[in-house]
Amino acid sequence: MKNHRTLQRVAAWALSSLMLAGIWISPLAQAATKQEIDANVNRAMEHFNHEVQGAAGLLKSAKGVLVFAGVIKAGFGIGGEYGEGALRSHGKTAGYYNIGAASIGFQLGVQKKDVILIFMQDQALKNFQNSDGWKAGVDGSVAIVKVGAGGAIDSETLKKPILAFIVGQKGLMYNLTLEGSKITKLVR
Repeated sequence: MKNHRTLQRVAAWALSSLMLAGIWISPLAQAATKQEIDANVNRAMEHFNHEVQGAAGLLKSAKGVLVFAGVIKAGFGIGGEYGEGALRSHGKTAGYYNIGAASIGFQLGVQKKDVILIFMQDQALKNFQNSDGWKAGVDGSVAIVKVGAGGAIDSETLKKPILAFIVGQKGLMYNLTLEGSKITKLVR
């Protein structure tokens, strides 16, 4: 009898948490227009160039840059992450994408961050563009770049086909991972 009550409490707690998260996150999940996405991407790129020493040179040699500005991650036992962004190639928008992930485990809080994926090789960019639902770490090897003292980039990391920067983190869930993130093309 005691186990049955405990199970009921856990189920009620989980359902309540999901409903609360749905109410809180639903306004954030509304699709942005092309103009809103482009404006957010421009702001994220300015912040990236300001925060990371050598970013301009890195972006100049990139084959493509996928930018998700203001990705929201929230969790209370069960977590979720969502954001929208644009792929830029040779200075022009080549498509719009979203990034999403779900997780279960010890987590509590909310975080907002910018995710910037830099494609350093033509083949890596082509594989990404030809995919139908791309998963970081599964469909492409992504190296998370850790910026050192003074904002310097580790030169050894720059040899990887896809570089990832997670910048502008605000919130309580400090986390440097893209594991489990799925990227899907948006129709705009």
